Amino acid sequence: MGAEMQEPEFVETKSPEATMQDITNQPGTITKVPPAGQSQDELLKYVEVASNFLASLPEYLGTVFNKYKQPLVIVGAILTAIIAVKVLLAILDALNDIPLVAPTFELIGIGYSAWFVYRYLLKASTRQELSSEIVSLKSQVVGKDS
Repeated sequence: MGAEMQEPEFVETKSPEATMQDITNQPGTITKVPPAGQSQDELLKYVEVASNFLASLPEYLGTVFNKYKQPLVIVGAILTAIIAVKVLLAILDALNDIPLVAPTFELIGIGYSAWFVYRYLLKASTRQELSSEIVSLKSQVVGKDS
């Protein structure tokens, strides 16, 4: 009696796909759908397209920014100015709620206005001085001599 090697017997079993109908017919069960080979290929195609898009995005954004630089800067400046005005108004509103601050600011404003009228508007020579200062400031801001 020799020890003969026996080859294992192969028993054919049902694949999960074959029993899938049996599982889905039972109420209250959740069925997992096995991934198909084509859907994985499609997924890889979508990943590749998304990867190519993200790789070219910095170059595209740089091109768009260079093309529309001036309008983007103007829009940014306008938005910044709007935000600054809103913050300034909120600060002034908060200061206005403090007792005695609002009347103090009013007195300071009246005092400065009275000084300005006395300093620049009462005499003709000081009005000329104010006019020349305004023209000088205008030429500095605009950048032209007028």
